[in-house]
Amino acid sequence: MYIIAVCDDDEKELERIENFLLEYQRTKSRCEYKTEQFKSAETLLARIREDGYTPDLLLLDIFMQGKTGIEAAQELRDENCNSLIIFLTTSREYALEAYGVDAIQYLVKPLEQEQFFHAMDLASRQIDRRRESQIVVKVAGGGIRQIHSDDIIYCESQKNYQILYMANEEYRVRMTVKELWSILEHIPQFSRCGRSYILNMDHIVSVEKEEILMKNERMIYIPRTVAAEFKKSYFSYYFNSRSERVR
Repeated sequence: MYIIAVCDDDEKELERIENFLLEYQRTKSRCEYKTEQFKSAETLLARIREDGYTPDLLLLDIFMQGKTGIEAAQELRDENCNSLIIFLTTSREYALEAYGVDAIQYLVKPLEQEQFFHAMDLASRQIDRRRESQIVVKVAGGGIRQIHSDDIIYCESQKNYQILYMANEEYRVRMTVKELWSILEHIPQFSRCGRSYILNMDHIVSVEKEEILMKNERMIYIPRTVAAEFKKSYFSYYFNSRSERVR
């Protein structure tokens, strides 16, 4: 079941998108979804912030009364919302801003069914991959946690423990780095960095010489002996993932 939020201040566009979704579901027999409609960015933001609403996908108009879709998306990204975003708009002028908030597609109105279906295929694949990449760990002090791998910024080895750093919290897990890597190595965005770190490459801000800046503002210092190989791995992943988003 996919949870989809549709935000547009034009009633006719909301109806058109809903019809496209119904037809998409009809052609994809295994696709099930639940939609909720919003007529302004403010009502969408309030629903997410106050009710803990967590859609898998946001279908966002850009030009609306009040906040634009770009502004709403930026606020959500600043609050660590990782819902997938597809922008729907009448103009191409905000394409760079759209990819700046990690939108997976930018569709120009009037929407065409083939174009919309292609975007939904891309979103569906990414949602499925996200769900497959959830991991379950036993944290120090007791308790089992189910963690979405996308939420892990990086992992640091401290003797017999691994520290999993998220945006607003961290988990201390009793296992070796080899054991943790055996869990994460099949997930494309993770890469070993020396003996002590496993980095989520989606959370890297910059790579400079032997320094890596992460989105939580932590600087990771890497040995010169592994810097070149890591940079090669990172830039290969970065450009491949960007290419997939624009296809």
